[in-house]
Amino acid sequence: MTPEGPLSRFALIKAVLGPIMRLMFRPRVEGAERIPGTGPVILAGNHLTFIDSMIMPLFCDRQVFFIGKDEYVTGKGLKGRLMAWFFTGCGMIPVDRDGGRGGVAALMTGRRVLEEGKVFSIYPEGTRSPDGRLYRGRTGIARLALMTGAPVVPFAIIGTDKIQPGGSGFPRPGRVTVRFGEAMEFSRYEGMDRDRYVLRAVTDSVMAEVMRLSGQEYVDMYATKAKAA
Repeated sequence: MTPEGPLSRFALIKAVLGPIMRLMFRPRVEGAERIPGTGPVILAGNHLTFIDSMIMPLFCDRQVFFIGKDEYVTGKGLKGRLMAWFFTGCGMIPVDRDGGRGGVAALMTGRRVLEEGKVFSIYPEGTRSPDGRLYRGRTGIARLALMTGAPVVPFAIIGTDKIQPGGSGFPRPGRVTVRFGEAMEFSRYEGMDRDRYVLRAVTDSVMAEVMRLSGQEYVDMYATKAKAA
């Protein structure tokens, strides 16, 4: 990374916002030592509200990269430039996910990050939970793990739906817990990243760990379908 690169910006953002967020959210971080200190890692967890992507990376020792909507970095004027600087500095990689190939672009972006030996975070549900329950995971997480051989560390964020209900508006003070589970590896499925039964089995095993960590009720349907109902 260059001195102007995302890592140095992240260090600055973390130094400035970290103490403020600790004061506001009194975070309880459990199991952070389970994230390998070096090499590619996939973090896979639940998604309750917008601020999840800001909280979890700030309390990890390693820089975490994640996919975000490109609209966050394409704004005009000073506000647009500041938002782009902030979000990309936090580790967000903008991808147009609304197009027909949005899912493929997100998958390939994650693969590139992991092949560079970095940490990539993903929400297997694909979107925020509409009601606080945990929904069926999409198999992109499994494909990513099998294509790269990276271990998967499941995580759960608890309490963000209370401090930012509905995912909009400025978050209010409250207690947040970030809980990491044991690393999961799937080398026994090497070369099977196109087998849909294997992909489903891997995804479900990851989601089972997320459910155990979060204590959420599990719903065996996609969150996007629940939102459309």
